[in-house]
Amino acid sequence: MIADGARLRSPRRWLFAHLSFRIQRFVPATRVSAAEQLVEVQDVTFGYDPGVPVLDGISLTIPRGKVVAIMGGSGSGKTTLLRLIGGQLRPSRGEVRAFGQVVNRLRTRELYELRRRMGMLFQFGALFTDLTSFDNVAFPMRERTDLPEPIIRDLVLMKLHAVGLRGAAHLMPQQLSGGMQRRVALARTIALDPQLIMYDEPFTGLDPISLAVTGKLIRDLNDALGASSIVVTHDVQESLLIVDYIYFLADGRVVAQGTPDEVRQSTAPFVHQFVHAEPDGPVPFHYPAPEYRGALLP
Repeated sequence: MIADGARLRSPRRWLFAHLSFRIQRFVPATRVSAAEQLVEVQDVTFGYDPGVPVLDGISLTIPRGKVVAIMGGSGSGKTTLLRLIGGQLRPSRGEVRAFGQVVNRLRTRELYELRRRMGMLFQFGALFTDLTSFDNVAFPMRERTDLPEPIIRDLVLMKLHAVGLRGAAHLMPQQLSGGMQRRVALARTIALDPQLIMYDEPFTGLDPISLAVTGKLIRDLNDALGASSIVVTHDVQESLLIVDYIYFLADGRVVAQGTPDEVRQSTAPFVHQFVHAEPDGPVPFHYPAPEYRGALLP
């Protein structure tokens, strides 16, 4: 503990000693018991077109401190679910709660305040191509806080160091590999120490080494921040190594759920097909279409 009053006048020492490396002044920490659900999706229905639901009466929970995977085939509503949690979309029925607030009932200003406690890793990183790795990570700090530049510098280097890329701070996105870009994007996602982190297909397009590194980072960062994480992914094997719980979506509904061990041992047809990458089963290979012979012959 720093007892010297003169030392406390140093901005860096004050930040590190009293904020524990967290920007609590701008992203206030919430006291949440271990049993509290950070996110609750209750009987939610949503569709982009009237009468064609993407999600149909779906319910699930995301506990504090856990990493939860959302799996399912393409078009099953996984990314739509993230958008509902983030407030980009509003359900036609049901409620989405985050941090005890009903997201779909918040006003614009209230929603922006709530989003300060969330982080989002987009599918392909979505880095600003004209900014260096350093400036990409610094961007949310500069936009959302009035921290002095020396403190922002230290915090950015800490975030880049956490993902193993402190030495790449000066590089532009086009100078980075796909895996490195994803890691810089992850550093930006955790720039303000979010309490809820959402990942949209974080493993897409990664080589085996980058995939394993990214998976380990997701787990380690979640535990270090005391956050909750939602991972939308198709990568079953890597996810089973890092997540605490899994929901499977199909036809807009939760068709199966369980821990990694329960998923591995499941005999449910949909889960077995998905885990073992079987080409046909409850999720058919062919999209519904008229009889094949009739479509070819006049």
